[in-house]
Amino acid sequence: MSAQPKSGASHAPFRTVALVGRYSTAGIEGPLQELAGCIVRHGQDVVFEKETALATGLTDYPALSADEIGRQADVAVVLGGDGTLLGIARQLAGHSVPLIGVNHGRLGFMTDIPLEDVRAVLPAMLSGQYESENRMLLEAQVVRDGAVIFSALAFNDVVVNRSGISGMVELAVSVDGYFMYNQRSDGLIVSTPTGSTAYALSAGGPILHPTLSGLVLVPIAPHALSNRPIVLPHDAVVTIEVATARDASVNFDMQSLTSLVPGDRIMVRRAARTINLLHPVGYNYYATLRKKLHWHEYPSEDNRL
Repeated sequence: MSAQPKSGASHAPFRTVALVGRYSTAGIEGPLQELAGCIVRHGQDVVFEKETALATGLTDYPALSADEIGRQADVAVVLGGDGTLLGIARQLAGHSVPLIGVNHGRLGFMTDIPLEDVRAVLPAMLSGQYESENRMLLEAQVVRDGAVIFSALAFNDVVVNRSGISGMVELAVSVDGYFMYNQRSDGLIVSTPTGSTAYALSAGGPILHPTLSGLVLVPIAPHALSNRPIVLPHDAVVTIEVATARDASVNFDMQSLTSLVPGDRIMVRRAARTINLLHPVGYNYYATLRKKLHWHEYPSEDNRL
């Protein structure tokens, strides 16, 4: 099982902080520069992720590759949306560098610190006052004619789907070597608990608390209404065979993909690596759900029961 969130006990301060930004966003240079200055003023060293530094022209700090960040930094602060955090998380999965997400996007389930709050909460976190939790990853392989032709990690989900102009795909799904069903649909999502609030949620899947370690299978627009989402044990191995398809592909966090042909098998399991996310003291997942999904919005007085 994944570790439960730890209380906000005092930890050792971080010394070297890596900054990662969604550098495609216009005007992000200013917030990144302010964030770096805030960190330096509180006694930490700052390094920038190389692509972030090159794209923004922020050259006042050392620029490191993801692998160098994994070896040299104590923590990474990600300024952007969940997509930015997903990308760097997979690259740092082989290292023990925890991540702090600062939201500069729209939704942000993982980048849960609003940009306007960062000056108030980040110094305390970098000094050792934070709550932490481990999140599971998926690893998947695409097997064709007995050979692995592609493999990747996913933080949110592995998605087998059709292209926008092709017909349904037919998939044969097995779990731990036992055949489960044939499914005709627009595709199938294999999601982590973290990813249960992403594509899987929009496809009608359940929300799983992120400290769980199960997998959830969510059909995308299935032909048969009896094809429903199902939650599997954390150690399950899911095999998805492409029976018939035209222009099908498999996506990893919607950030990397490879094309599929009939007969291909996609094998998905929990990865041995995990991601450590840090949150401000007092972080509450249910409050995040309430805010991001607008559960706090009530009908007008006239419409209340």
